[in-house]
Amino acid sequence: MTDPRCRIPDASPRYLASGILHLTNHPPQEPVTNNLRIKRNPVPPKTGVVRHDLYKQHLSNCPHVESPQRLQVIYDMLDGADVAGRFVSISPRPATHDELAWVHSDSHIKRVAGTDGKTGMWLDADTQTTPLSYEAAKLAVGGLFSLVDKIFDGTIKNGFALVRPPGHHAERDHAMGFCLFNNVALGARYAMNIYGVKKILIVDWDLHHGNATQNTFYSEAAVLYFSTHQFPYYPGSGNLTEVGQGDGKGFTVNVPLSPGHGDVDFFQIFKQILVPIARAFKPELIFVSAGFDTYAGDPLGGMKVTPQGYAAMTRLIMNIAKTCASERVAITLEGGYHLTGLTESVRAVLRELAGDSILTARNLEVLEKGAAPPVIDDVIQVQRPYWPSL
Repeated sequence: MTDPRCRIPDASPRYLASGILHLTNHPPQEPVTNNLRIKRNPVPPKTGVVRHDLYKQHLSNCPHVESPQRLQVIYDMLDGADVAGRFVSISPRPATHDELAWVHSDSHIKRVAGTDGKTGMWLDADTQTTPLSYEAAKLAVGGLFSLVDKIFDGTIKNGFALVRPPGHHAERDHAMGFCLFNNVALGARYAMNIYGVKKILIVDWDLHHGNATQNTFYSEAAVLYFSTHQFPYYPGSGNLTEVGQGDGKGFTVNVPLSPGHGDVDFFQIFKQILVPIARAFKPELIFVSAGFDTYAGDPLGGMKVTPQGYAAMTRLIMNIAKTCASERVAITLEGGYHLTGLTESVRAVLRELAGDSILTARNLEVLEKGAAPPVIDDVIQVQRPYWPSL
């Protein structure tokens, strides 16, 4: 039975921004016609997947758009006959308090820990917890740690942490925007502290700007943060003039977008901005905050990206990784609330990681020849003083 305290608040800034206040029912799911069948490959899998049923306990029995069903449909896809056995299964472990403190304040960690075992706790206007949320959040962070471990011990080349709650809005001292701890920022700190990685690229293609990830590394030159996002929109940050400060000036690259951008736009943005900057930066490891709320039809967004678009962005990132980062790519799940779109887009990304692309020659031709959106010139004008290769 749904707990009456588990509800979406009418004043939630994230829901007000989207114009959608109550989403107890998911929107109709249009059919996806792409042929996404995965071919059998005798080569041992080199792509890892992190999953755990505890992630589905966060917000269990709550009518919230960031629901356990998001992972359930993805896990069902992974268990399908055409996918099962294609990926290395990675067991997560919980992050410790000391590890969480690499990014978060002691008071914030204790506040989230204080929700353990309690029902209907609110950490901000649209971020709530249920009895197992704290345990799930520690395991989400630790899931990305485990993925990094498997990349560096040579078990896999790349992988996807299919975890929740998401993380890129969680600031040092407070939860925000459905996020309790900042999974990707902590994953980057883990790679630095445990494996001595000196340069990390974080690509954030979520609909919403990763304010907390940006803030974590805003004064650092060791992490290049690149974000495409709908703007102006929740959380309000991510203007193209936000480029970092101090030693980190030039190491934040924001691409703010009006609604309506699709596959060609994102491909051209990645090709013309991300690729040359990343190659000049030369990361040793690439993280991706993969939000699928830019999918065409997502209830919180206004973008028009399809599974082919996500596959194309993944391919460009993998090309950067092959050139600079020994093929190391660690992806973590952020947003995405259209269940069919989320499932097929995650499938497309996983297939790309595994070298079994859904992209056809015709898809690639359309993407390559497509018109570049005007925002590219705006971003280049701001970023060229820091990146002459643009």
